[in-house]
Formats: sequence, C-alpha cells, structure tokens
Amino acid sequence: MSDRSQLISAGKPFQYDKKRDAEFERLVKRYPSRESMILPALWLIQEQEGWISQEAIAYVADRIGTFASKVYEAVTFYTMYQLHPMGRNHICVCRTLSCWLRGKQEIVDYLKTEVGIIPGQISEDGKFSLEEVECLGHCGTAPVVQVNGEFYENMDVDKLKSLLATLK
Repeated sequence: MSDRSQLISAGKPFQYDKKRDAEFERLVKRYPSRESMILPALWLIQEQEGWISQEAIAYVADRIGTFASKVYEAVTFYTMYQLHPMGRNHICVCRTLSCWLRGKQEIVDYLKTEVGIIPGQISEDGKFSLEEVECLGHCGTAPVVQVNGEFYENMDVDKLKSLLATLK
C-alpha cells in the first residue's frame, strides 16, 4: 500500500496544457464557487500527467484561489488520485472479501511472478504499475481488475495473461 501522505516533487512547475485549461474554464462556470472545483481540477491534472505532484497541488490552489492544504486534503483522502508516477498501464486489483474469496490473490501472485511487481511498484520497463484497492463495486462478478480505468470482471490468471498481452 502506498503512503498517501507523501508528496513528490516533479522538479518543474506545473500548468495545464491547452486542452485541460479550456476544460477547466468550461467547468468552472458550472460550479457555485471556485473552491468547489478542487476535485475536477485534480482530475484534469491526473488525466494530463498520470499523477499529481507537489507543484500541481500548488497550481490548483492558486488557480482556484484556496489554500494548498485544502487541495492536499482532497488528494490524500481520495484514493482515485495518484501521488506518484504510474506505469503506462495501471492495474488495480480489488482486495475486499468477494474478490479475495474468488481468487484475487492468485492474480496478485501471478503479477509478482510473471511481471515482477507487487502492489505499490512499477515494472522495470515502466509498462505496468500495481495497486490493491478497496471495493470496485463489482462484487457479483468478482474478482475484478481495473486497468487504466476499465473494468475486467470474473478475472482469473488465464484471462489476465490474455489481457496483459493486449496492453502496450
């Protein structure tokens, strides 16, 4: 499990690219106050960079007109925000009871053996990162794996092998 309180510096100032800047301006008009834009603003950063750096938190705070501590609270509370660089293919494996009982550990063990990663790590080639997460809301079709935001249900090792072969 990753440390959700540790912020990493990207070593360079952050700012939205043109596409995200335009989306921010479009969205901000829909919210009752600029401060209520914290979550969407963070999502735009993660969409652009793949993770949220210390500089990005400061950028959002300045852009919205709030304290960096308020943005930090949101980033560290919600597990959907990544606080460190991720692999090109970010794999989330549900670790709750339904998935555990239906073979989640075999999936994690396979990723350790064949890909060489354990939860919280990125593969040496940067292709994969792995995270065990709380319930993904697909208990009836457990175990569930999420790759780059897309859900794969009734997962087993054979299905995972096939899935990994399709990822770039």
